[in-house]
Amino acid sequence: MISQNKKKLIVALAQKKKRDETSLFLAEGRKTVHDLIVGGLTCEYLAGTRECLEQMSVAAKEVVETTAEDIATISTLQTRTEVIAILRKPDTEGLSEKRPDDLILALDEIQDPGNMGTIVRTADWFGIRTIVCSRTCADVYGMKAVAATKGALCRVGVTYCELEEWLSRVHDEWRLPIIGTFLDGENFYKAEIKTPAVVLMGNEGRGISDALARYVSQRILIPPFPAGATTSESLNVGAATAVVVSEIRRRAAL
Repeated sequence: MISQNKKKLIVALAQKKKRDETSLFLAEGRKTVHDLIVGGLTCEYLAGTRECLEQMSVAAKEVVETTAEDIATISTLQTRTEVIAILRKPDTEGLSEKRPDDLILALDEIQDPGNMGTIVRTADWFGIRTIVCSRTCADVYGMKAVAATKGALCRVGVTYCELEEWLSRVHDEWRLPIIGTFLDGENFYKAEIKTPAVVLMGNEGRGISDALARYVSQRILIPPFPAGATTSESLNVGAATAVVVSEIRRRAAL
């Protein structure tokens, strides 16, 4: 069974402040936990049912056999889960200091943790290994975001910084293209795209802020179909990210 002290820690790790203090985060669900551990993240504590632990067969510093009912008392998932883990955050120090040699994502004030997780999962699929976020983005190590990444956090480095300062360096020092999506941008499918480059995605409601837009060297629009049709006001930021990086990778494969 899970001890009361561990239950207190697990409950506390639902808060960003505690995650920042300890450099620990939570993961639930057999596939997510399995993929994060197999992917190389350090598991400090693993609690699960006997059947689940036997089938997963992964290493952890401390392993406790318990029941699904016991896990349910501290679980944040709406569906029943058989395993919960405390993992150590990967070391992402220095990620924003290295000049990109491939495609890289930058995120400006993404608020929804589900969108954060989806973007990390999308980056993983398309071989993007670094995401640079503004400090106002949702915490990628929150439970909802972790669940949405589907284990991609072990392959995609996510770092937080003063994004305006970083983009200034990308623009002025590294002289790399910064691609941003705007409703008045150039048709993306007709635009010439060069890499390495930074793809900047903006807030769900406001898009890319004015403070950051001035660093964008290429303003693009994902056009609706058919042209001129009445459609939704905009794409979800997760969907828009997938469209942009997919098209860039498609061109690179030609």
